[in-house]
Amino acid sequence: MSLARVFREHPERRYIMYGGKGGLGKTTFSAATAYWLAKQGKKVLVFSVDPQASLTDIFEQDIFGKGPVEIMPNLYAQEIDADRHIAEYQEEIRGKIRDMYGFAEIPEEIESYIQAAAAEPAMEESAIFDNVVDIIVGGEYDYYIYDLVPLGHALYYLSMASVYDEWIERITSLREEMEEYSKVAALLERKEETEEDQILAELQDIRYRINMSSSILTDNEKTAFFFVIIPEEMALVDTQKAATKFAKFDVPLIGYIVNRVLPAELADEDIPPYLENRIEMQREYLAKIDTIFGDQVLTRVPELERDITGLDMIARIAEKLFGGEEI
Repeated sequence: MSLARVFREHPERRYIMYGGKGGLGKTTFSAATAYWLAKQGKKVLVFSVDPQASLTDIFEQDIFGKGPVEIMPNLYAQEIDADRHIAEYQEEIRGKIRDMYGFAEIPEEIESYIQAAAAEPAMEESAIFDNVVDIIVGGEYDYYIYDLVPLGHALYYLSMASVYDEWIERITSLREEMEEYSKVAALLERKEETEEDQILAELQDIRYRINMSSSILTDNEKTAFFFVIIPEEMALVDTQKAATKFAKFDVPLIGYIVNRVLPAELADEDIPPYLENRIEMQREYLAKIDTIFGDQVLTRVPELERDITGLDMIARIAEKLFGGEEI
């Protein structure tokens, strides 16, 4: 099984995610996959939900917070600005309070609460998640490629869909019960649509968007999740733990990509002892990876001589990642 074959045999899998510990190559592979698909005429959006995003660096183009930016024909990249979305959410709350209570200015104690809420870690995650939902339900691209945050944050991000859905379910049920009473009252008093009707409609819209997003993320027919791993002890241990946890959220794990593999032929040359030891260490862990993950290991990508930045280097990684194959 090769990585290209996975794409070729499952064209319905339009949502691609690369996950793993930070610094292992998720962004590189996300960009290379987007490049490979775009070169074959597919319209692709690669986007990052990592606050420490590096798509700007790898494409050598400032894309942070600018929405989808065209990198080359068929290839678009986007980095989400969570701070901006938090600010927009705050202003939306202020507007609703002004409309509801007729305030010209937001009272100081309420403004303090709004500012304090924005400082909560969950607010950033919520802002990112909401933007991801907007991207997913848009349906403008042939492929969507996620450059996920590191494992711990990714698990939290993936769990948010079920948490939100449960909360919305409870609130919506209550609102629906209240709406029945409101309809009777409106008929008796000949009133127009009530504020409760509007709130219920908004909640139902949020629930629809979250359900669509979470169903895509956990749909084995539409989504492919790949773990990036390197031949080192801690990366192997962390990946095994994460794979178990991801399974609890029904994330469709398709396979593993081993990155930063030193060329074995270097061992036949006159190289420093340090490099000899590194190659031998990697040989042991590569065998261990093959034993643990078996045919789920889709490909090995060699360590290159320089950083992966710019389209020329991305093209080289795409060649290594997909072996020159096409869909």
